[in-house]
Amino acid sequence: MRTVIDRLVSWTGLVMALVLLAAGGLLTFASSYVNDQVSEQLSMQDITMPQKDALESDAQHQALDKFAGEKMTDGDQAKAFADHYILEHMNASSEGRTYEEVSAEFIALSQDPDADPAALEELGQLRQTLFMGNTLRGLLLNAYAFDTMGEIAMYAAIASFIGAVVLLLLALLGLRHARRAENEARPN
Repeated sequence: MRTVIDRLVSWTGLVMALVLLAAGGLLTFASSYVNDQVSEQLSMQDITMPQKDALESDAQHQALDKFAGEKMTDGDQAKAFADHYILEHMNASSEGRTYEEVSAEFIALSQDPDADPAALEELGQLRQTLFMGNTLRGLLLNAYAFDTMGEIAMYAAIASFIGAVVLLLLALLGLRHARRAENEARPN
């Protein structure tokens, strides 16, 4: 009976090792595909990270100095640029107001028949600037999110491969033990 259980557990371990090998291969492919797509799409945008002398705040320097002058090709660059360059410029131009706040002001002002046309135009331009900034930030942060998912997929692939090797070794040891137990159980 012991050898039957050893074999059953060992063969189950071998099947699980094969499943983990397949999962590791698929996760490796997914990671590679995502990273290639993020890099390709960001490269096509031809965004050059700002030079150090173009940075204005300590937060910008901390986040962007290491990328200064490089072409944007990965998620970390995209996140740093979105959060510490675009967002800071948006906040500076809008005095910290969000697109929603400026848009509400624009709509209210556009419905006022006594509104100053110059003020309305200025607010409309700020509204459009914030909309475009939010859109670009969203796209760059999506690239960052996908790049992060690619990294996680690679870590999961490595864990799958390690798990497959461990299960394979344990399964082989279990089969060896089953054979040894079977030989010992046979009458001479």
